[in-house]
Amino acid sequence: MFPFLYLTLELPKRIINDAIGAATGQVDVFGVTFSQVGLLALLCAAFLTSVLVHGLLKMRINTMKGILSERMLRRLRYTLISRMLRFPKPYFRRTSQGELVAMITGETEPMGGLMGDALTQPVLQAGQMITILVFLFLQSLWFGLAAIALIPLQAWLIPKLQRQINLMNKERIKEVRRLAALIGESAQGASDLRIHGGWRYRLSMISARLGVVFGIRLKIYKKKFFMKFINNFITQLTPFFFFSVGGYLVIQGAVSLGALVAALAAYKDLSSPWKELLAYYNQSQDMSLRWETVVEKFSPGNVIDARLMDGAPAEVPSLAGTVELQDITVTDSDGNPVLENISAQFGKGSVVAVDAPSEEDRQALADVLTREVMPSSGQVVIAGHALAGLHQSVIASRIGHADTRPMLFQGTFGDNTMMPLKQNPQGDVTPEVQAAAQEAAAAGNSADPVEAEWLDPALAGVQDRAEVQAWWLSLLDTMGTGGALYRRSLDQKIDLETRPDLARRLIAARPKVWEAVVAADLARHVHRFDPALYNPALPVIGNLFFATMRRPVTQQELATQTDLFDLMRNLGLEAGLLELSRDVIELLNQIFGTDGTEHPLFRKLGLDPAVFERSVQLLTSRTGTLSDADKAMLMTVPLRISAEQIGPAFSNEMRETILGLRAANGLQFREGLNDLYAPLDAGEIAPGLSVLENALFGKISDSAGARADDLRKLVSEVLEREGLKPEVMALMYDFALASGGSNLPAVFTEPLAISRAIIKQPDVLILDQVLSGYDPKIWREVNARLRALLPQTTMIYLGDGFDNPDQFDAFLEIRQGRMVSADKAAEDADDSAASADLLRKVRALESTTLFSGMGRKQLRLLAFGAKWFSAQAGDVIFNKDDDPRDGAYMILSGAAELFDPGDGQEEKHIAMVGPGTLVGELGLIRNVPRALTMRAETDVEALRLGADEFLAVVENDAATSFKLLQVVAGYTA
Repeated sequence: MFPFLYLTLELPKRIINDAIGAATGQVDVFGVTFSQVGLLALLCAAFLTSVLVHGLLKMRINTMKGILSERMLRRLRYTLISRMLRFPKPYFRRTSQGELVAMITGETEPMGGLMGDALTQPVLQAGQMITILVFLFLQSLWFGLAAIALIPLQAWLIPKLQRQINLMNKERIKEVRRLAALIGESAQGASDLRIHGGWRYRLSMISARLGVVFGIRLKIYKKKFFMKFINNFITQLTPFFFFSVGGYLVIQGAVSLGALVAALAAYKDLSSPWKELLAYYNQSQDMSLRWETVVEKFSPGNVIDARLMDGAPAEVPSLAGTVELQDITVTDSDGNPVLENISAQFGKGSVVAVDAPSEEDRQALADVLTREVMPSSGQVVIAGHALAGLHQSVIASRIGHADTRPMLFQGTFGDNTMMPLKQNPQGDVTPEVQAAAQEAAAAGNSADPVEAEWLDPALAGVQDRAEVQAWWLSLLDTMGTGGALYRRSLDQKIDLETRPDLARRLIAARPKVWEAVVAADLARHVHRFDPALYNPALPVIGNLFFATMRRPVTQQELATQTDLFDLMRNLGLEAGLLELSRDVIELLNQIFGTDGTEHPLFRKLGLDPAVFERSVQLLTSRTGTLSDADKAMLMTVPLRISAEQIGPAFSNEMRETILGLRAANGLQFREGLNDLYAPLDAGEIAPGLSVLENALFGKISDSAGARADDLRKLVSEVLEREGLKPEVMALMYDFALASGGSNLPAVFTEPLAISRAIIKQPDVLILDQVLSGYDPKIWREVNARLRALLPQTTMIYLGDGFDNPDQFDAFLEIRQGRMVSADKAAEDADDSAASADLLRKVRALESTTLFSGMGRKQLRLLAFGAKWFSAQAGDVIFNKDDDPRDGAYMILSGAAELFDPGDGQEEKHIAMVGPGTLVGELGLIRNVPRALTMRAETDVEALRLGADEFLAVVENDAATSFKLLQVVAGYTA
């Protein structure tokens, strides 16, 4: 490339000196004689060729640089994401997910360009500079010296000024953030500012802050434009020397005119690569700061070793064996113990219960058993394998874990349930997919094709997909949730292409379904699809065509169907539909308003909030005539919702008109919109309707109430008798889950979590608080069925209390991170003198019912502010009407009497309080004087809880607040 750049500089000089400036009409070049015009043409052609080749090479280099940049950016993002997946679980609890997302997407974006420039920019621009300088020195030593004379000054001065500008930009960003906080606070308190007259002072504060930002920006502008002035002046100073000194040399005959012209052109080209190098330097400095931030955020401690997650192990060993917890200690990020010296051993296939009231204890133990947290000391050994050294694929295949709040990923119900069976791609892929995989590998990404078949039935111990589905159904029946999920499946729609057999069998079952409905006297609660009747459960368009939509269509998409609205206009329905739309929109606006469109009842109508808000604006403004587009948008309301939903506003006259038009031209209307609407036919499946609606060949009335559940149950029983239950339940596979599973009813969240944990038939199954809501008798039955289903699996239940510990093969109690059976005296002896007193207070508090489930940090805070208190029999601990701020009292031993002194009259006994009782908390919460006097009946030992610490715990610990609420409720019972 650089030789061609040199030619683009040298040839113009040759054209001027040798061709245009030739003394004779014949020119001799390297022994070859050319005419003056011929030489001119040849040199011009050579110049054009050099420019073209140089440009093509530069384009190729820039294209490859772009490819390199994108590949490196893709590699960087993939590396950060894959590293993030190896972060320890506690790190995500104290780090914002949004911050990680912003770093991976936003912070790395400018780094991609720099990565492409890292090698090419210095080499390319420096190479161009050197080529141009060589050319200048060859023309004249003075030209070369003039060109480089001021470069050192620029190299020192410009970066120095740029660093000052960068510092001011950082200060500007800080001030803008302070301004944003001030603006947000003003917006939130606008009403208070108006009421209390504080807006002028607030505006003055904002003005002052804007002034600070203005001042910083002004300094930046001055510095930036001064830098540009200096840079431009220095850049133009060199041409001054060229013109003055070079012109003098030309006049003296020391340098040719062509050489001077070429030198000026070359210097002009010299400024571009020099500016690029300066910009590259500034950019690299900025990126180094970004890189330090990214490295800091993505370098937590205890990251899982990459070797334990990369690739796949040679074999996946069985973990069916003894589970050993060998002196496990887990600490939090502050170094405080969460679990201490936990040692236990569970035999192969045993059923274990771990009673841990603290959620923190249960979570820590579950994390240790799944290697989400590495113990600070001790180890977990399963079937002779140290858990710390196992590949993650082994843990994923052999250990199952389920809790009550599983993470559900965007996709389908089946994707989330079958996740453990999708660990490796199966089968062959198309050449296009292979090419994409090769490009991914070139960028350092995973070459596993997402389009491949990932479901591996062998991981569940079965042969094919059908057996996987049968195994899943047996799991649901075992847990007793199959019936509820089956009835939920009735709301799914049928894909005729993928499930033709289900469609055929459902049509055959329709008569039996309706016979059962009639026999149960539930027919009046169903709006059957009858060609002779108007169906109030269908929208206007469905009644006009006697059809349903083939696929879901948004209100905005429906408004673009010009053919449909032209038809409405030609049929004379436009005026009536617009009037109906006005009535409905005004009614909905009265009920919900434009700010209530997120209400579940509004969402049930199926209206688009944005379209509804626009419709309200059109009707309230009432300016001018409506355009066809506005009319179409308004008419989508009655075309989307049914007469039953609209209510009395939908007149009988409108029904009769639509029925008459349907009888006369219904088929013709429908044929024009066959791509959107499917006819209703008792012998066909309507693709836009659910399984339930297809089975009934109608819709359940909104006024059915509890009878709707009876109908749903009746239909499910008939379809089950017809053998359709497995196929209907399989439709839940395709149920689309929103992010976080927000659209999945809570009743199905726990069954999904358990199914995901068990579907792979694990060797060790950890169930954290799941099934805890079951009645004890039902729980025992479910446990027995699970035991029969997984006879070789070691099952570990983590919970807060178990009714009958004897039903388990092993029972372990953990309180505040320590095993109850441990020798507490020996453990306390290991504690340092500095923490001994705090530990005693913690032990005393955790022994009480009220504080037993409190988080460890909150418990330490409460213990830190607590003071030991003792009173002898007969001592008054506090008096009626005393200030409650001295704290609340947790009785540890002895007994005390609460009584009303009666203002000089006879004392009135109220209650006796003993160990584990908290006294005085109500006065603290209400901030009112003591209502009673407390006197020690016997010698009393207690902890006096500081008011500030106690109130902080009540405000921040939901479990303790709830228990305290139960205690207070007992006072009024």
